[in-house]
Amino acid sequence: MILPPPPVPPKVRKHLSADALYRLVRKKCRLLEDQRQEPSISLGDAMMSAFALFALKDPSLLAFDGRRHDNNMKTLFGIDRIPSDTHMREILDPVDPQQLRPLFNDVLRELQRGKALEPFVFHEDCYLLCTDGTGFFSSSRIHCDSCLEKINKKTGDVTYQHQMLGAALVHPEFREVIPLAPEPIEKQDGDNKNDCERNAGVRLLEKIRAEHPKMKFIVLEDALASNSPHIRLIRKLNMHFLLGVKPGDHAYLFEQVLEAHEDGRMQTLTWQEGEVTHEISYVHQLSLNASNRDLQVNFLEYSEYDADGHHRKHFTWVTDLKITRDNAAHLVRGGRSRWKIENETFNTLKNQGYHFEHNFGHGQKHLCTVFAMIMMLAFLVDQTQQLCCPLFRATWEKVGSKKSLWEKLRSHFYHFRFCSMRLLYEAILYERAKEIPLPEPDGFDTT
Repeated sequence: MILPPPPVPPKVRKHLSADALYRLVRKKCRLLEDQRQEPSISLGDAMMSAFALFALKDPSLLAFDGRRHDNNMKTLFGIDRIPSDTHMREILDPVDPQQLRPLFNDVLRELQRGKALEPFVFHEDCYLLCTDGTGFFSSSRIHCDSCLEKINKKTGDVTYQHQMLGAALVHPEFREVIPLAPEPIEKQDGDNKNDCERNAGVRLLEKIRAEHPKMKFIVLEDALASNSPHIRLIRKLNMHFLLGVKPGDHAYLFEQVLEAHEDGRMQTLTWQEGEVTHEISYVHQLSLNASNRDLQVNFLEYSEYDADGHHRKHFTWVTDLKITRDNAAHLVRGGRSRWKIENETFNTLKNQGYHFEHNFGHGQKHLCTVFAMIMMLAFLVDQTQQLCCPLFRATWEKVGSKKSLWEKLRSHFYHFRFCSMRLLYEAILYERAKEIPLPEPDGFDTT
């Protein structure tokens, strides 16, 4: 019997494949400065082991510890020596999380090199840069010097927390997001006061501008960011903004909006889709607040009404972008993309197998934050494959869900040996494991 030829695997952009990206991460990990004297396991190996932990979506360090002698770890991730779970924590705890930012930037440069970021350009050569905060650790007992402290005013009980301010390039037409290096929200060295999202936002935007001086951004943030110091910072950094606003927080601004409605300066677009009525209103050159009359912003409002005229959805923003009848709906779509930082980023990390809120280890210095950043780096590599690798997408589509894909990946990783991630994905996609013949029965009749 002549077997048909095997199917042709989907073409892969080699420098944006899992194998190439793992090599890129490994190369950068080996360049990290290690303060230890004559270590038995290098910092690069420990970092790459942590990256493998999150690339494989192991639920805990204890589960990962069983891979210490797995040949696939050495072949696919290029790790010479895999530390035990305890040793990994000891090695990574003193690492400054800021040392990990270049790893994110290297992956982003590969996306730019492959022109994979070009479709993410949204408006006037600008990318939508969305930021939002999230927590990833909370305990009433375990803590370190960097922990935020939340004190219950009634009982005096202290809750220790770790949070981060995430950032991602988003686009209304793409499920994928491109996370940039997050900024930890934690006590700074020598500071006894809690850090806050506003201070972290300043640090994050300044670092993004320094790392990507030529990229053009439209910053998407919620109403907390619509304040004078933050908008002035965005302008200083030569970025644009499209920020949420609320009547309760911006009373003076909404008084001007009402006046613009009454004197006919408000421009309005209305259209019908089935039983839903859509309405966009906008006006230019309003003062953000009474204390900063010189800070002029443009106001954009979007509403949806049902057949009975009841509000279904309502959004309001301020921006420095010029709004026209031709681009108003486009800008609304951009503004509404802000939810992707929550749904497509944080919710994915929490609910699709990444175990974002699991305590992989807290440490005394930076371990908790280092693990969170490495997990975000693994997520960036996965999003890059999802965006650019047809083989990854075909395998994902075949198994039906991300969680199923991670389970298949771990199972194949455990039972078989591979020389590349490409062959591992192909084994799942084409069910190569089923082609392995069963062993011959020994000493008994199966008929």
